[in-house]
Amino acid sequence: MQDVAPVSNQVSRGGTLRLAFLSAVVSLAATFAASAAPIPLFNTYRAEDGFTNADISLAVVAYDLPTLVALLAMGRLSNHVGRRPTSIASLGLLALGCLLLLNVRDVGTLLAGRVLMGLGAGLASSNVTAYIVDAAPAKPAWLASVASSQTVMLGLAVGAIASGALVQFGPRPRDLIYLVAIGLLLLSAALIAVSPETVTPTPGGWRSLRPSVRVPARVRGLLPVAAAVFLSTWATGAFYQAFVPALVEDQLQTRSPLILGLVFAAYMAPSAVGAPLGGRFTPAAAQRIGMIAFLAGMIGIITAIATGTLALFIAATIVAGASQGIAISAATRGLLQGSTLAERAPTFSVIYLICYSAAAFPSLISGQLSNIFSLPQIALGYGALAVLATLFAVLAARNPDNDTAGNSQPGQ
Repeated sequence: MQDVAPVSNQVSRGGTLRLAFLSAVVSLAATFAASAAPIPLFNTYRAEDGFTNADISLAVVAYDLPTLVALLAMGRLSNHVGRRPTSIASLGLLALGCLLLLNVRDVGTLLAGRVLMGLGAGLASSNVTAYIVDAAPAKPAWLASVASSQTVMLGLAVGAIASGALVQFGPRPRDLIYLVAIGLLLLSAALIAVSPETVTPTPGGWRSLRPSVRVPARVRGLLPVAAAVFLSTWATGAFYQAFVPALVEDQLQTRSPLILGLVFAAYMAPSAVGAPLGGRFTPAAAQRIGMIAFLAGMIGIITAIATGTLALFIAATIVAGASQGIAISAATRGLLQGSTLAERAPTFSVIYLICYSAAAFPSLISGQLSNIFSLPQIALGYGALAVLATLFAVLAARNPDNDTAGNSQPGQ
């Protein structure tokens, strides 16, 4: 992959950019750790407040749809006002969402908190990820795409495990995780505040709020396969948020919030391990390998749900999680190939627009179908989606053009 780190006119490479890279990675991880904090509490809300599976699915949609709005309207904002202000704003929205969730007693409060968190995550998804790529070290060449795509998964995993542990063993189980998340978000904002800016602010900030969806023409041909990868993997991630809490309790016979957090993390955390493995292959080969392994994991997940086998469920979840990391990072790497400073935020907007659409709309449909079909039957629908995406990736995946790849290294 071509060196995607920019040559900034404001800061020299070295200690200051390393601080910016660290701050941006920590902030993106904190964003999605906070986003995952409510997941181990969903069964608590079901048991103590009478929430239904459809309510929980709606909470997932209430997070994903505002994320889409933020991506459409503010995906290019940091190109004009700077990476630091937009990053701090995203962290502030997440903190406000956590404050609301301190007092969840009805569905409306849960939805309102998730809306704020979705807006913050959407703003971070394009702008903080662009900050990561701006400040990433030149070597290894795959670091920028892996850090920008997999920090999300790592943050979700850490947030789910921490929440599960605090809900099960800590005092004030409905509140403590949100207080911890607020502290982490404030720390991240402080780190961003003392980090260097990587873009020169330019006029046009208000105009940039007009929705615009585009990727550079030279990689546009890679987008259909990348979209199939993002669609299947992120839809499955939303399935884990919306339905796995009920599946773990009803089908796999455990009510432990920590087990629930670990199950969710078993899908997200291995993604960060799989991503560097994909860097050993070309983007097309890595997408094929990743999706084939992902489909194998989905088959195992569906089998475990049908048989009520927790050990198989966790093992298959780990396989699916690691393989999605291979496929997602490879798709991201291809779309970032040869990108310029101004192209990164819009490209990430498109990537996450697809990702959150994949999370929101299947969840919205599945939530309604949960009143008709059983959860194992709904899982079969997600398996069918994995089959279609894998077939398309195997048949249609290709590498960026040689003139786009520039000085990419062999095998990268």
